[in-house]
Amino acid sequence: MQRLTKKRSKKAGLPPGTLVHIGDRKKADVKIAVIDYDESNFYEKEFKSVEECFIFKERPAVTWINIDGIHHIETLEKIGDCYGIHPLILEDILNTDQRPKIEDFGNYVYIVLKMLYLNDKGNDIVSEQVSLILGENFVISFQEGLEGDVFNNIRERLRSGKGKIRKMGADHLAYSLIDSIVDNYFIILEKLGERVEFLEEKLVSNPTTDILQSIHHLKREMIFLRKSVWPLREVISFLEREDCALIDKTTRPYFRDVYDHTIHVIDTIETFRDIISGMLDIYLSSISNRMNAVMKVLTIIATIFMPLTFLAGVYGMNFKYMPELEWQWGYPLALLLMLMIAAVMLLYFKRKKWI
Repeated sequence: MQRLTKKRSKKAGLPPGTLVHIGDRKKADVKIAVIDYDESNFYEKEFKSVEECFIFKERPAVTWINIDGIHHIETLEKIGDCYGIHPLILEDILNTDQRPKIEDFGNYVYIVLKMLYLNDKGNDIVSEQVSLILGENFVISFQEGLEGDVFNNIRERLRSGKGKIRKMGADHLAYSLIDSIVDNYFIILEKLGERVEFLEEKLVSNPTTDILQSIHHLKREMIFLRKSVWPLREVISFLEREDCALIDKTTRPYFRDVYDHTIHVIDTIETFRDIISGMLDIYLSSISNRMNAVMKVLTIIATIFMPLTFLAGVYGMNFKYMPELEWQWGYPLALLLMLMIAAVMLLYFKRKKWI
């Protein structure tokens, strides 16, 4: 199950800007991939050292540097020195417990997002922090290093030259990366929606403790999902406004579209949370109704046996001069009287609609 918070104790007491990796190491090695392109040219290669990427800094084409694995602090320091990235930003990149946010430093913009997946069993949401540095003609993306990402369709569009992406600047590339992450949220919500519907049907027909555990697990996943997505609307809202000089006016409508998608995702999450809360109420009501039905049956049985027990007790005292004690038909008459009393009481309960 995904942790809602990550341990920050090893950073306690250290001065601001100290580079310490917070989070799980997803992979042993750091993978550095570079795509450099314009409308007529395309270049793609993987490098072993970050220094080999620095030759692209002065080129007029758009450069996308993608770094998988952020635990190697020396790599981040070198790329930070080359592109003039503030030490506090490098510190935030290493801290994988960041909330989605955006910071504008004039010559570059720092963006934090959460890339979400469902695990192999499809039960738990797995989060990977993605940090983007958007400059005038470059985008640097930092990923924790999980196997694969949601950017393969962007790579294919860049390779084939389809669409507008090769004709646009680095801001459009940043939009495409953010849009791919947000679009993947819809895939996760569809699968979670199927689980919600399945649990609703099972809950109405047969509420069990296993269903209750599934509801609590799903509620926890929704809390984690809301924490990962809710702050994103502030990030997109900033990018679609005219405050950021690195975003061209032709790209702003695309960010408005992503903003609409983000609001849709947030509304869907809130709807699922309300449904899950209602499911908990339905479960408690079902258990209470079942208990009431059982208690009603037991109460009816106890009520019927009260006069029968009284008669059996009276005729079980065995006094010598007790009337009807030596009567030949006393025992059958006592049993018949008990049956008549039980039948009359059952008829009365039925007419009262208690049973």
